[in-house]
Amino acid sequence: MKTLIKLLIFFALTNCFFNQNIFASEKIKIGLIVPLSGENSLIGERIVKSIRMAVNKINDERIEIIPRDTKSNPIDALKVSTELYKEDVKIIIGPVFNESTKYLDDLKEITFISFTNKLIDNPKNVISAGVNAISQLQTIKKFNEKNNLSKSIFLIPRSQFKQEIEQAINKTNIKHKEVFYYDREPTKLTKQIEDLTKYNVRKDNLKNEIKRLESLSFKDKDKKIQNLMKKDTLGSINFDSVIIADFDENLKSVATSLLYTDVSSKRISYITLNQWFDKSLLKENSLHPIYFPSINKSNYELFMNDFKNTYGLEGDQLSFLSYDLVGLVYFLIYENDFQISKKIFYKNNKFKGKIGVFEISKNTITHQLNFYSVEDNKFKKIF
Repeated sequence: MKTLIKLLIFFALTNCFFNQNIFASEKIKIGLIVPLSGENSLIGERIVKSIRMAVNKINDERIEIIPRDTKSNPIDALKVSTELYKEDVKIIIGPVFNESTKYLDDLKEITFISFTNKLIDNPKNVISAGVNAISQLQTIKKFNEKNNLSKSIFLIPRSQFKQEIEQAINKTNIKHKEVFYYDREPTKLTKQIEDLTKYNVRKDNLKNEIKRLESLSFKDKDKKIQNLMKKDTLGSINFDSVIIADFDENLKSVATSLLYTDVSSKRISYITLNQWFDKSLLKENSLHPIYFPSINKSNYELFMNDFKNTYGLEGDQLSFLSYDLVGLVYFLIYENDFQISKKIFYKNNKFKGKIGVFEISKNTITHQLNFYSVEDNKFKKIF
């Protein structure tokens, strides 16, 4: 009997040791499809280097990243993804550009974690990991509620991006007064902002009020008239904030048009989307303060410094995101006992990365973002 027990223990220990060796030798294969040649090759190079940094940080020899070149082309993206599938890859980070996801629904067994922030019309097996419009409006909603802003006007350019904003408005149920669409062409934009703000009506109000006072006789008449003549318009604004869904020079054009129509950021709140700490905004003192949601600024700056010190190369937004995506995939696989399956992106989960907190639910990723203002020549964190 004792001999039998010893044999059973021996076999159990042997089997356990054997299984551990197999488990330890199994590779966690993660595909990576990015442009490694052509005009966008520098983007791919930065992403590969960033992912190398992340793998070194995780320090698990089981992780195997298998990069492939999409050449920024949807046909090549499908081709290299098919090759990865034949190598038993079930999760692929990439592609970079939304256009490259076009044919990826042919590979239904693979889950793609794309760098794009677009949520509309993606194949069902493509999960957008970029900072999308829903994440941004959720954060703006939080700011508005804290500051009792309930009469926002959305200013949305007539562009392909407008559908993303419209969907985000519906999904977040953010309180707003109106949605206003504008043309980016400067002469059209100025006229449209004038109409929106009733600029000519308020300008006439001022002229009429000055004329009215001039016809009267009362104490301090001249002083009151002089004060009015310092103004550009007269009359209230029927909204308390604008949410400008634009970037770079287009954003500045809209804000400048508002300023021209005597609707300054001192009268209402200028709010916009994630500007990735565009330093050119610091110079636009007349437009300050401008508010926007974004990723964790301190972590962003630390990453950029580490990246440059490691590779002698400037990092970018995509390299910053790619660093987190490796950690996110590894975390979800770890939570699933190192079993790779589609369900790891379906059930509710959270992952804290350098960008901030990733929220995963039903094959959708959103981000818990911070909120900042641009004023006094610096970016200030609000929350």
